[in-house]
Amino acid sequence: MDPAAVSSRSLYVADGDHWIPTEFGRGPWDPNALHGGAVAAFLVRALEGCEAPVAMRLARVTVELLRPVTMDPMSVEVEVIRPGAKVGVLEATLTRVSDDTVVARARALRIRTADLDFGVPSDDEVPAFPDHDTDLGAGQPDGKPHIAFHTTAVQHRFARGMFGVAGPAFDWIRLAVPVVPGEEPTGWQRAAAAADFGNGVSSAVPFDGKTLFINPDLTIHLWREPVGEWVGMDSRTFVSTTGIGASDTAMWDLEGRIGRTNQSLLFDRM
Repeated sequence: MDPAAVSSRSLYVADGDHWIPTEFGRGPWDPNALHGGAVAAFLVRALEGCEAPVAMRLARVTVELLRPVTMDPMSVEVEVIRPGAKVGVLEATLTRVSDDTVVARARALRIRTADLDFGVPSDDEVPAFPDHDTDLGAGQPDGKPHIAFHTTAVQHRFARGMFGVAGPAFDWIRLAVPVVPGEEPTGWQRAAAAADFGNGVSSAVPFDGKTLFINPDLTIHLWREPVGEWVGMDSRTFVSTTGIGASDTAMWDLEGRIGRTNQSLLFDRM
């Protein structure tokens, strides 16, 4: 790995026209593969950087994790699929430079913003916000420590449930490093970084090394952008007798509900 990537406290660093993932984006299963949250936040950054004809904001993003996103130089391209002054569709593609392999893709819907007073006050009570971080431990399931996205690049504060304990959970999550150096993460980037944790924090099966549950996709709907740095994940995971499952998560900030996120899940025996 490039020494600059190792020393940078960000998820990616630039190398000319390419981007190098850093150790802060690593996933829990393979030290050479990224966590889906790091991939989603990076693709959202690319989508947000696409010029719009009027003031617009992302409303929905679907990330497809086509192959393991390895710790190799990547290129990202954004294409306008449907131009429009009120509703538009974009697509961001993440490609491994060494073999020109597309490893992830994100399709986004963006909608124009306007000063319209349609806001309906919510009577939802914001869940408790704990005073202290939750320590998830460090490293891979084999216990070997290393810097990783889920333990080093984000903070967790569980208001309900607990990581590693099967069942529903509410986890407050804060992205603690920028997506790229020198840029404060946007609310959408913070939401994307948190959204991939739905099936992990509310796992339907134990982390016993005998069961595999992975998400090949991730869909996020936000009716408003998060305020502040913390994103709340009120998550449940479901699984069928066919080995197909899904996570379902209501997303919050410290002022109220902001949207919803879902993952399709593949369950299998190791």
